[in-house]
This record gives sequence, C-alpha cells and structure tokens, in this order.
Amino acid sequence: MQGRDKAPIFLIMETRKTTTMLAKIKQPSARRSSMRDEDSLYAAVVARDKSMDGTFVYSVATTGVYCRPSCPSRHARRENMTFHASGAEAQAAGFRACKRCKPDEPSLEVEHARLVANACRLIEEAEEPPTLDALAADVGLSPYHFHRVFKSITGVTPKAYAIAHRQKRVRDNLKRSTSVTEAIHEAGFNSSGRFYANADEVLGMTPSTFRAGGKDMQLRFAIGKSSLGAVLVAASSKGIAAILLGDDPEELVHDLEVRFPKSELIGGDREFEEVVARTIALIEAPGARFDLPLDVRGTAFQHRVWQALREIPAGTTVSYAELAERIGLPKAIRAVAAACAANRLAVAIPCHRVVRNDGALSGYRWGVERKRKLLAREARS
Repeated sequence: MQGRDKAPIFLIMETRKTTTMLAKIKQPSARRSSMRDEDSLYAAVVARDKSMDGTFVYSVATTGVYCRPSCPSRHARRENMTFHASGAEAQAAGFRACKRCKPDEPSLEVEHARLVANACRLIEEAEEPPTLDALAADVGLSPYHFHRVFKSITGVTPKAYAIAHRQKRVRDNLKRSTSVTEAIHEAGFNSSGRFYANADEVLGMTPSTFRAGGKDMQLRFAIGKSSLGAVLVAASSKGIAAILLGDDPEELVHDLEVRFPKSELIGGDREFEEVVARTIALIEAPGARFDLPLDVRGTAFQHRVWQALREIPAGTTVSYAELAERIGLPKAIRAVAAACAANRLAVAIPCHRVVRNDGALSGYRWGVERKRKLLAREARS
C-alpha cells in the first residue's frame, strides 16, 4: 500500500472564493429578512447592536431622520420610533438619512470588507509581495489602520496572507509537474534557499518529494481496538502523524491511503505496537499525560489553534469564540473551527474540548457520540 498526505489546508482559499467571501461579509442584501417583533428591534437599538446594521432602520418622528440600529446618537423615546425594513422604505415615509450614522451608505464593516478584498486581489496578482505601505496607500488607509483592519477580517496579517498565497502557488505549480526551481520562482520566491528552509512545514515534505506525490516517504501504521472503536496510528520518522478513529478498520486504512497515496505504508512491528498501546491508553483516559513525539503539519495559523487546544485542561471545554480569543483573533471564529476540523491527531490534539457557545456539542470529525464519551471520561477523572 502506498500513500501521500494531502497538502496542508491553508487559511487562504482560491482567489475567487476568497474575494467572494470577503466581499459578502455583512452585506445588507445577504442579511435582509422579514421584520422581527418590535420589542427585539428596540432592544437592538438600545444596545446599539452593530450586527443588526443592514437588517432594518428606525425613524424618529420628532427629528424626521432615520438611523442604523448602531447609531451613536442619543436614543429617542420609544413612542417616537418607527421601524422599517430598509432605508428606501423610511425615505418613502418622508424621513431623511441621519448625518451621523449615514444609513444610506455602506456600513463601515462592509466598506472594510471591500477594501480588504481589494487588498487580497492586489497581493494575489502581484509578482512580488506588496509592502504594507503600498497596500495601505492603494486602499486609502494608514498602514497601522490597514494592518489592524486586515487582520480583524481575515485572521492573519497582510504579510502572512502573502506568504500563504505564495506557498499555495508553489504547491499548484509543483502539481503541474513544473521543475522545483521554476515552481519556487514562479510563485514569487526570489531565493530558493528561503523556501527550502521552511519547505517541510509548508508541504509536509521536501519539494521534490511533494512533486513526486510523497514517493519514498515511509509511514509505519497499525490498528488497535479501543472502547470507542477502531484506532489507526501512523507515524513518520519525526513522530505520530495521524490518529484516526472509526468503526471499520478497512475504512481507516483507506483514509490513510487517501492521505498518503504514494508513500510507502509499512505495518508496525512489535516496537510500534507499544506506540499504539500508549495511544489507546490516552483514548481510554484522555486526561492522561501523552509525551510521544508528534509530527504536526499545518499552517502557522493552524499550529496556533492546535497549541491552544493542547493548553485546554482536561475536563473543561471552551467555545470556538473563546478559542479565537485565546489566540488573539476574536473575529476568526470560522477559521478556528476549520483548523479544528483539519486536526488529524484525535485526542492528542484535543479538539473534542471545543463546544458551541451554548455548551451544546458541535460536530466532531470522528463522531459526536465519541466526543460525548471523551468529555464524560474527562469529567469523571
């Protein structure tokens, strides 16, 4: 059997998908819905809830203006307010737009999303990564402000975005059978040495091995039985590369083959059986210490998330929002969830300790019921 690991999942999507995603952030048209009951609308106005901007506006009879829910102006009396599904509806009723919150113009968040989408296109289309000053000037913001806005929306800095995009271009070029040197330079790396220095983290292997589909890589693997079903453990020369859980051992082997389609998969010997036994022991007691080396491959962002997961004490849980806060990117909730889903080391990197904001169990790569049992075991320990 042979196999190769899929290229690491990067935060950057394909160019057109990235642009579409950013351009759609909180667009009023995407969020427009039927009018809610007026008590909840009034509560949103009192709270100056920015998340409700674009879903409705309210007019004030005594001033003749209409505003966004988040308008910072002094609140009017409830009896003087009327709620409208859109600014056009408020204008038709004879009201004019507030000069302070400007509800007839795109919200600041939508405008920022548009500017970041433009910056992403500039990065993706440039032969050389643009400087922060150049990007900021192109979108009309100061470098400091642009850097802060870009990171708040994408979850990464402009420099990290540019690096990840170049790395993606290298992978795409290598898949087209371009020579390694040409693939590196076509992706915008002036120095092949700089790329080779980080190639193992970027590709999970050397560029030539990646181009060959992982050929000549060796992975030892074995399957054991636990109270949660079958457990497949695979390890490279660096450490454990995968811990997969499932019901059918054959499906786990197939999953490993898909991940490593051209690598040489070698059945574990007696020494490796000890590694499997220690892994199963961790599954039976997920709060126990696990000091076997791990071969963790992913982006810098994924590594930050996975490290934060390993710092969550056994027997406790956090929400995706709390996890995003812990890595210093409170708005990168979806990216954090994607990094959790990309985890290939069940229990060793405890993504089962992440739940929804209301405490309910969210989806788990290896089944919600397994997640429930793991958390119950940790709670009892």
